[in-house]
Amino acid sequence: MKIYTLHKKQKLPISVEQAWEFLSSPANLKVITPDYMGFNILSGADKPMFPGQIIQYIVTPVLGIKTKWVTEITHVKDLEYFVDEQRFGPYALWHHKHFIKEIEGGVEMEDIIDYKLPMGILGQLVHPFLVQPKLEEIFNYRTTKLEELFGKYVSR
Repeated sequence: MKIYTLHKKQKLPISVEQAWEFLSSPANLKVITPDYMGFNILSGADKPMFPGQIIQYIVTPVLGIKTKWVTEITHVKDLEYFVDEQRFGPYALWHHKHFIKEIEGGVEMEDIIDYKLPMGILGQLVHPFLVQPKLEEIFNYRTTKLEELFGKYVSR
């Protein structure tokens, strides 16, 4: 049973309030997800984020195969962090922590995703050439898209 971790940080030249307003709106997830993923929210994104919120999506992660993904927002601390966990979907485990903190000249956003693949050893075999590169690609897209929306952070 191998559990993997993806850890990403990004700085943006916006306020904590602006970052929180954008990132805590489930509807904005579509904006920062590559179009080829076929990301479509089915339900649950019509209210501001709250613990216990269930959000249902359709996503096409690989090979054009549409997959239903259901996540629950399990923890929320306004302007600081939230956690989403997969309840049904392509992973055996998906636990995604989103942190936002104020830094000089903007915010630092941090994502920590702990995940486990299904299918035992087969899942572990495809991880390095299929799953890990796809997750890296998705988060690199998010980095670029957030910079397009909010500007590039410049150290002071």
